Amino acid sequence: MKILAMDTSNQVLSVALLGDKQIISEVTTNIAKNHSVRLMPAVEKLMKDVNVTPSELDRIVVAKGPGSYTGVRIGLATAKTMAWALNIPVIGVSSLETLAYQGLLFDGIICPFFNARRGLVYTGAYQWKNETLETVMDEENILMTDWLAKLKESGEKILFLSQDIELFKNVIIEQLQDKAVIADISFQLPRAAHLALLGRGKEADSVHALVPNYLRLTEAEANWQKQQKEKANR
Repeated sequence: MKILAMDTSNQVLSVALLGDKQIISEVTTNIAKNHSVRLMPAVEKLMKDVNVTPSELDRIVVAKGPGSYTGVRIGLATAKTMAWALNIPVIGVSSLETLAYQGLLFDGIICPFFNARRGLVYTGAYQWKNETLETVMDEENILMTDWLAKLKESGEKILFLSQDIELFKNVIIEQLQDKAVIADISFQLPRAAHLALLGRGKEADSVHALVPNYLRLTEAEANWQKQQKEKANR
């Protein structure tokens, strides 16, 4: 089985090709450039370098968010179009779950997060049990200070993973002290290879039913709901 995986849900762009028993190829960059321009060239080069054609793919796995609204849409649109054209399954996997995979060897709670601005983060809590990544606390969009207070109640050591770690490092250590474990820089970025490994064991989504998981309304949706509420109250 050959699986193509792609993650454009945040600043990191990662693409990987997974075989039956090996990671065939992987490309990951962490630069502020438009994913809509870079994703397909990255996919084409990766597959060309290892002499794999689109017809050899068995499924496509994509990070479905949370993260950048635009980034999530680019990844999903590309993955769904390719899956539909090739008539193969497409699987959406949480972007946070993908990052949490990096804590595979950590014996405790794993907390991946992405900056959502104004002190907010997209986050969740996971733990590896019996070689399976399980959800300990559901994903949500929350103030980091409130989230840390919830984590503190567990009393366990917590591994923090994020490309935005430096923005919150001080408050994490201040609130959790010796319970906070800040991962080495080499573990702070999501990898499409891990996305592929997670997607390998999940059921396929309907191409047309697979939608982004933003964890919060877009600004346009929030404004529309506000307008509707104001109209109803007149």
